[in-house]
Amino acid sequence: MSVIKKRIGIIGGGQLGKMMILEAKRLGFYVATLDPTADCPSHSVSDLHIAAGFDEPEGYFELAKHVDVITYEFEHINAEALGILEKEGHTVYPSVTSLKNIQNKYSQKKILSGHSIPVPGFAEVYGVDDILAFGDKGRFGYPLMLKTTTGGYDGKGNALIGNEGEVEEAYNQLGGGAKELMVEKFVDFDKEISIIACRGIDGTRVIYPVAENMHANSILDTTIVPARIGEGAIKKATAIADKVMEVFEGVGTFCIELFVGKDGEIYVNEVAPRPHNSGHYTIEGCFASQFENHIRGIVGLPFGSTRLISPAVMVNLLGESDGAAKLEGLEEAYLEPDARVHFYGKSESKTGRKMGHFTVVDKDIETAVEKAREIKRLVRITGGAL
Repeated sequence: MSVIKKRIGIIGGGQLGKMMILEAKRLGFYVATLDPTADCPSHSVSDLHIAAGFDEPEGYFELAKHVDVITYEFEHINAEALGILEKEGHTVYPSVTSLKNIQNKYSQKKILSGHSIPVPGFAEVYGVDDILAFGDKGRFGYPLMLKTTTGGYDGKGNALIGNEGEVEEAYNQLGGGAKELMVEKFVDFDKEISIIACRGIDGTRVIYPVAENMHANSILDTTIVPARIGEGAIKKATAIADKVMEVFEGVGTFCIELFVGKDGEIYVNEVAPRPHNSGHYTIEGCFASQFENHIRGIVGLPFGSTRLISPAVMVNLLGESDGAAKLEGLEEAYLEPDARVHFYGKSESKTGRKMGHFTVVDKDIETAVEKAREIKRLVRITGGAL
C-alpha cells in the first residue's frame, strides 16, 4: 500500500481551488494555497495562504516547503518554476510535462493529432499572409478561428474570421504578431460536449458521463448531463477521452472539450489539466465529484465511482453588475428542493464574471432543464457599493 500524501499545495485560490479544498478537508488533509488575492475564495478554507503572483518563482518555492504534493486549479501558471521544483524531487500533479504540453494550444493539438486523435485542421500563424493562405479554397476555407496559443479562456484570445476581409482586423485584435498565434478550421458543430476524466498515479483511469454544454458570449452557460446525443456518439467521445488521458499521462482530473460535428464526426477542441466548470454537476449528480477524485488521484487513493446518480443541469451565475457581490433570490430558488446553489465567495462582482452556479437534479432530464430555467429567472448576483 502506498504512503498517502497528506499535505497538499494548490496554485490558484479561485472557486475550483476552493472546491478541491472542501473535499481535501473532509479527509483531514492540510492544504496550502498560492494566490495573489488576499480574500480569494480559497482563503477562508486554507490552512496556509501564500499571497504571491503566479509569475513569481519565490511563491512556488515557499509553497513547496509546506506540502508533499503540488497541484493547480488553472493552467496559466509558471511552469518553469514548477519544473525546477520537480527536478529537486518535489511532486507536481499533473506533471510539468503534461502542463507544458497543454499550456500551448498548438503543441497540444500537434500531440493529439500525432496520436490520431481527431482535431480540427490547424496550423501555426506568423503573419496575415499565412491566415489568407489557410483561408484559400482547398485549404481550410472560411470561416476560420484565430487563436493565441497561450493564455486564452472563456473566448478571450479567440477571433472568428468570417471572410477574407476580416483577416487583418482579427490579426490585430489578437496582438498583431506580438503573441504566438494559430489558426483552426471552424467546425460546424451540432453540439458542444465535454468529458471529465481522471488518471491515478498507477495509471488507473476513470471517466464521467458525457456532458452537453451551451455557451453565451463564449462563456459556459449551461451543462446538461447526460448529453442529449446518440449512443454511438457517446461511445465514440468516451473512447476519445480515454485515449487523451493515455496520451498525456497526467495524474488527477482533466477535462476534454469536444465538438459533435454536423458531419457526424467528433473533434477534440481543447484539453484542460484540472477540474473544469462543465464538471460542477458531478458534485450533486455523481457519487464522487470531479474534485474528490482529483484529490484522491494526486494523493494516491483509489478513485470513487463516477456513476451518474441522477440526471443534472448546471447553470453558471455571472455577475450582473460591478461592485460588492450580493446574492439575490436564494430563498425563492430553494422552494425547489432538488436545486442547490453555490456562491463562490468572491467579494467583488464584475459584469460577466463567474460568481457562482446552481445545479438541479431530477430523474427526467427535460424536467430538470425546465426547473433550471425557472431558477435562473430567480437567482442573481449583483454588485453594490464597495
